[in-house]
Amino acid sequence: MTSVLVVDDDPDVCDLVTYKLEQSGFDVRRASDGDAALREVAKKVPDLVLLDVMMPGVSGLEVLERWRSDETTAGMPVIMLTAKAQENDVERGFELGADDYVIKPFSPRELVRRVTAVLSRRQSV
Repeated sequence: MTSVLVVDDDPDVCDLVTYKLEQSGFDVRRASDGDAALREVAKKVPDLVLLDVMMPGVSGLEVLERWRSDETTAGMPVIMLTAKAQENDVERGFELGADDYVIKPFSPRELVRRVTAVLSRRQSV
């Protein structure tokens, strides 16, 4: 089963995303902040991460930067899932290596389609 780590400090967002992904057949793990995300990925690298930007402690962008600089996680697909919608925020996410960038509020069905699309592109490479 394909594993997805959902990283968001908003429990309602985590619940919604987890529900939709599990309905679509994904195995979902959760982390509520950047530090927890780093620990979860260190335990077991997921097939894909949905990563919020604005979180207490370590930001999602810093987490992404750390993952991209580590050869174990450098190729791990990451979709940013955030309310930070300014053009420079989106550019920064892609510069750091995000595979996609979804802005809140979002359509849960579209999010599942994007997860599937990113995973499909990674498998065909």
